[in-house]
Amino acid sequence: MADFNWALVKSFVAVLDAGSLMGAARQLKAQQPTLSRHIAELEAQLGVPLFERTGRGVMPTVAALAIADAARHMEEGAGTLLQTLARRSEATTGTVRITTSEVAASYLLPPVLAALQQAEPGIAIELVASNELSNLLRREADIAVRMVRPVQESLVARKLAEIPIVACAHKRYLRRAGTPRKPEDLLHEHHRLIGYDKDSAIVRGFAQFGLTVTREQFALRTDDQLAYGRLIAAGAGIGFAADYNLRHWRGVVPLLPMLKIAPLPCWLAVHREIRGSAVVRRVFDFLAEAIPRELALD
Repeated sequence: MADFNWALVKSFVAVLDAGSLMGAARQLKAQQPTLSRHIAELEAQLGVPLFERTGRGVMPTVAALAIADAARHMEEGAGTLLQTLARRSEATTGTVRITTSEVAASYLLPPVLAALQQAEPGIAIELVASNELSNLLRREADIAVRMVRPVQESLVARKLAEIPIVACAHKRYLRRAGTPRKPEDLLHEHHRLIGYDKDSAIVRGFAQFGLTVTREQFALRTDDQLAYGRLIAAGAGIGFAADYNLRHWRGVVPLLPMLKIAPLPCWLAVHREIRGSAVVRRVFDFLAEAIPRELALD
């Protein structure tokens, strides 16, 4: 029975249900001689007759009735398998557009998307590096990875992690200027702080620790997040960055562990109307698992 032909079961069930070869042929849109041959092959493989020919059609034998339930279960299982494969094919074929900040697009998502491409080679990804929060609402992207919580009712969002923010500097800078031991040391005249230009986030952060800092005290100022990170990596001074960036900046080390800076929340969002897309859902679920793992790497 090792070479049992399971494809013949479909013809068997059709003849059993129709009560005739002609009726089964119409149901399957097949030729009657083909079904007759299938039944003969199945009988030969099983070693027992399955139908008795009558003037009006065929009558199942005791052997046919004995295997009927198992045959129907097999047919149902094949149907379920085909549906699963069809859904799987739909879920792993297509194009998904992801938007995130320029920093996350440059440092956080590349290894995640590389893993996604290995797992789902049929899915094409379009990565939009943008700090605008509205492009998901305008349908310029399917999925957004953001460091602020989406509040629009039309979006479905999941919080993935809280990203630590650390003070940091390159070892070359620390050899020149010394290593600060307490937050107040950051304001010493021989230290050079890298800050934002128009964005007041760092100024507000210092204020939370009771330290007054003005924009003018930043020796280097930029609101471009990529340029900001590159200045830290180049040894230009002390800055503040998400800790996952440091693994990409060789020689940059965290400073002042007692400086508890409020972390950045990481949110994954999708528009409610396209969440039902199988391919979008697959990418959403993959990112929801892979991003926290990536952030947890040492």
